Amino acid sequence: MTPTLERAELRRVRMRLKSPFMTSFGVEQDRECLILCLHADGLSGWGECVAGAWPGYSYETTATAWHVLVEFFLPQVLGKPLPAPAELSSRLAAYRGHPMARAALEMCLWDLAGKSSNQSLQDMLGGEQKAVPVGVSIGIQESPKDLVAVAAAYIEEGYQRLKLKVKPGRDVQDVAAVRDRFPDQVLQIDANSAYTLEQQEVFLQLDEFDLLLIEQPLAEDDLVDHSRLQELLKTPLCLDESILSARHARQALEIDACRIVNIKPARVGGISEAVRIHNECGQHGAPVWCGGMLESGIGRASNLALASLPGFTLAGDISATDRYYDQDVTAERFKLNPDSTIDVPQGPGLGIEIDEETLDRFTLLGTEIRG
Repeated sequence: MTPTLERAELRRVRMRLKSPFMTSFGVEQDRECLILCLHADGLSGWGECVAGAWPGYSYETTATAWHVLVEFFLPQVLGKPLPAPAELSSRLAAYRGHPMARAALEMCLWDLAGKSSNQSLQDMLGGEQKAVPVGVSIGIQESPKDLVAVAAAYIEEGYQRLKLKVKPGRDVQDVAAVRDRFPDQVLQIDANSAYTLEQQEVFLQLDEFDLLLIEQPLAEDDLVDHSRLQELLKTPLCLDESILSARHARQALEIDACRIVNIKPARVGGISEAVRIHNECGQHGAPVWCGGMLESGIGRASNLALASLPGFTLAGDISATDRYYDQDVTAERFKLNPDSTIDVPQGPGLGIEIDEETLDRFTLLGTEIRG
């Protein structure tokens, strides 16, 4: 008999970052997110909604995700037979948008599914690698000299791939400084949609720095101009914000708007759609990698399992726990191996244990919803 989803616990939490993280969107010192827990048949399934406190990367925020989960999404599953993760999209078919809220709910279902069947998320997804390659994302620093110092510290820690955030006025000079200091280091850059095609000269200059990829240089809703820019460059473009579904990935690859795709489960509505994007890119021979959203150990565990699929051939932005947090809401602290990999959790579901005391301390607001 299929168990019933009895209740949900939803928390808004705030976690202090070890250092400020600056992108073209702004600066983050504290990271806010939602932590969701579903209870069914004596089991608890955990999920993380990575929407932030303000609408920078996405229109979703902790406030909008809270509203959508409580008022619309959770009523479609609570008090009803526990759905398989793949069934969630049909349960929520009447609603548009809010992929980060969807992804959090689906993550809970994957965790419950794994715990009830005694399977890890990696096994359920068909992942292969027991440890996945990871890199580190470096926010914009006060000066190129400071950026070089931060890059050197991460290289010393063992990260074999660096991603540098850029924005207009903080691009060519910054990248040149790092490349000059580390001529053989694997480098990529991320613009977070901060440029227009009229600024193509910047990318023609960046094209000379032997970069692995240039991520999301133009507007998230502009595949055509990305295609035009790619035509001018030898460096592959990678799309992030532009890819919300497998359909978007297919269209982007067909018109050469990108040659690499960054897959973030939260951005695309959950792990199920992330796997479909992975498969679509595989059919086009396009490599993929797993992006990061400053996740806690909950989302980090989920990302590691996804990144163990065979198409994830480039190092992801998952990074070790110590990159971002002195304290986390999971008992597990994911550590960087000497070969710039992190081990994939092997326990049932997400394979993590919640540190309840720390989670309580980080909680700003909480509620319980019953079916």
